[in-house]
Amino acid sequence: MDRELALQLVKEQLTDHRYQHTIGVMETAIVLAKNYGVNEKKAELAAIFHDYAKFRPKDEMKQIILDQGLEQNLLHFNSELWHAPVGAYLVETEVGITDSEILDAIRYHTSGRKGMTLLDRVIYLADYIEPGRHFPGVEEVREMAKENLDQALTQAVKNSIQFLMRKNQPVYPDTIYTYNDLVNLRRSD
Repeated sequence: MDRELALQLVKEQLTDHRYQHTIGVMETAIVLAKNYGVNEKKAELAAIFHDYAKFRPKDEMKQIILDQGLEQNLLHFNSELWHAPVGAYLVETEVGITDSEILDAIRYHTSGRKGMTLLDRVIYLADYIEPGRHFPGVEEVREMAKENLDQALTQAVKNSIQFLMRKNQPVYPDTIYTYNDLVNLRRSD
């Protein structure tokens, strides 16, 4: 699928603000893909479609999670996590993208997972550091991303966990597994 068609399809699903975010994620993902030897076309498509389901009604997302047997324990955590696996499902069924690497990068861009692929890492990090993001710690992660993908990703996940903990919100188990996996990988280097 070419970029223009993909952007047209996703623009219909998003607010103008979220569409601008998507453009930033796409551009960031392409840079990261080039820097870290990831297929740029797959990174571009995963980035374009990463928030495809972001504004679907919560009832619709919940029903898709239940009907499709998607990570049902997600329903016990913040609904902000739901759009990622639901988005992967909808990108496959509505848009027709069947590449499992692209779909997984969409599926895990909010929670992460143990054993993240390079494409998963690029999309997670691009979403976190795209130029429109402004919050404490993002600049540090942007700088790290120029030199070491895993170090930047580890810091991004750590920041997210700490943010949730400060707000007394539960942390989705896959996010904890992601952090532990990244820390263990860095220890073995």
